Amino acid sequence: MTLTERLRDKANSLPQSPGVYIMKNAEGKIIYVGKSKKLKNRVSSYFVGSGHSYKTAKMVSQVYDFDYILCKTEIEALALENTLIKKHTPKYNIKLKDAKSYPYIKVTAEEYPKLLVTRERRSDRARYFGPYSGSAAAHTALSAVMKVFGLPTCKRSFPKDIGRERPCIYRDMGRCVAPCAGGVSPEEFRDLVRRAERVLDGSSREILSELECEMNAAAEGLLFERAAALRDSISALKALSEKQKVIASPDIDRDVFALYHSETVGTLALLSVRGGALVNKNEFLLSAADPVGEDEAVSIIASYYEESGNIPREVMLAFEPDAEDTELLSEYLTLLSARRVQVKIPERGDGRALCELAQKNAEEAARQHTLSSEREDKNIKRLTELLGLAEPPRRIEAYDISNIGNESIVASMVVYSDGRLKKSDYRLFSIKTTEGADDYGSMREALTRRLSHIGDGTASLGEQPDLLLVDGGDAHVGVAKGVLSELSLEISVFGMVKDDFHKTRALTDGEAEISIAKEFDLYGFIYNLQEEAHRFAVKSSQRAKTKTLTHSTLERIEGIGPAKAKALLSAMPLGKIKSSTVEELTSVRGVGRADAERIYSYFHKGGRK
Repeated sequence: MTLTERLRDKANSLPQSPGVYIMKNAEGKIIYVGKSKKLKNRVSSYFVGSGHSYKTAKMVSQVYDFDYILCKTEIEALALENTLIKKHTPKYNIKLKDAKSYPYIKVTAEEYPKLLVTRERRSDRARYFGPYSGSAAAHTALSAVMKVFGLPTCKRSFPKDIGRERPCIYRDMGRCVAPCAGGVSPEEFRDLVRRAERVLDGSSREILSELECEMNAAAEGLLFERAAALRDSISALKALSEKQKVIASPDIDRDVFALYHSETVGTLALLSVRGGALVNKNEFLLSAADPVGEDEAVSIIASYYEESGNIPREVMLAFEPDAEDTELLSEYLTLLSARRVQVKIPERGDGRALCELAQKNAEEAARQHTLSSEREDKNIKRLTELLGLAEPPRRIEAYDISNIGNESIVASMVVYSDGRLKKSDYRLFSIKTTEGADDYGSMREALTRRLSHIGDGTASLGEQPDLLLVDGGDAHVGVAKGVLSELSLEISVFGMVKDDFHKTRALTDGEAEISIAKEFDLYGFIYNLQEEAHRFAVKSSQRAKTKTLTHSTLERIEGIGPAKAKALLSAMPLGKIKSSTVEELTSVRGVGRADAERIYSYFHKGGRK
């Protein structure tokens, strides 16, 4: 009996009930997870006939066995499918590429809540708004609401830091309510945060109306400073509201999805309408290898909402899955949000117009990605020709060394993979083996530590690069080639040679230079890689040096070791330590009076205590 016949017989023995099926390869690795209302029909279809799409045919060719889990309902199967895909990340399941890298605005669940931008969504009782299309969009929205409601942007933590330091200049400017001064109760602060949340949720017009009433009441009560502060908040909020295009009536909260596929890319576009205003839009890249069907798109949308948690009362689709899948998605989102969520496919009116707008966004996102990919492909092709490589490099790693004096020496590794910078694979190496600043020794250590991981199964370091670019000339290339020889690795390596203005002018293989000065697009590509590696290294070495300087300054004082220095710096910044009285210093846990007096004397040279 052939493998296909064995799998077909096993599939034919499955029941006609809802469930999840799990495809595995010969090594037992999960390569695909799917759900079905009727397991037998769905799984059997994989092993009958030859009319599969390219992706499906390739997946089936690698299936050695499969497992299945029966479920009571189709909605239970959908939930389980999402859980298993998230856990195992199977190769052939379509995912929203880099969905976790999209930023959110997080409001923490504390007595005095903090508002911050994060790229990680946790189950921690905090509220999350987004995801936003990019970091700039998230920071712009956060900055606006912080300014409108006078919320603190400093790193102080309340109530712990109330009264510990004088309020900063933002209080005098009217930009912060200054909870550090002790004049804002937790209830008052949380009320401001709740207003900020409502704005982030799209209820700007309601908050504007409330603020205008408060401003008028303050003016009538001759509280002119309060009225002026409210007036400024109203102006700032109106400026933010103008960016949120009104496209529906004020009571409308809905998301609209559109699906598009070209020959090179697939996109899923999302428009988010809150309070009748378009508050956010996203375009998610899908696999270009195989078009995503409407039924698979339903699973992707369900997975998106399980991740984001920001579920409106109404979801509209610009494409038409089966009626059963539409109802299934509605039931699943209702279950996730604990309130009724309707999923619609509008045929006319405002809803249809929104779907058409989402469709245009999906098509434009695909067009822009295609243009960008064509530029990148052109650069990689030209780089391959110039360097005489056997094939285009899929993974490129660029390295740079940074040091401040003879201390805080670090090597950075940045990664360009499959047409983009892959920041999750960036690495920093703290150099430990050199005597002071030694670029060659530092490069040797960094490359040895990185390349020794190839093939060991480590998530990113275990992958072998196709091309190494090191910051420097022939000597740096010689160091890299020496490491490769010691590790018996065959990887192309070139140095990025800079001119007198610190600009990349050529690449070198250690023997001859290859000019890229007149290769405009390729020059920009290499320059950006080199600058990214340099930026990443310098930022790290400066951070390490700052930490070393602050600790070493305190540790020069008799009786102050690393533990006490850390306790002091955790309680207050170095500038505050320098200006503190003996009594203020003794308030730090673990710092006695004798320690405080020595610290005071060190910074004041015997001055008044």
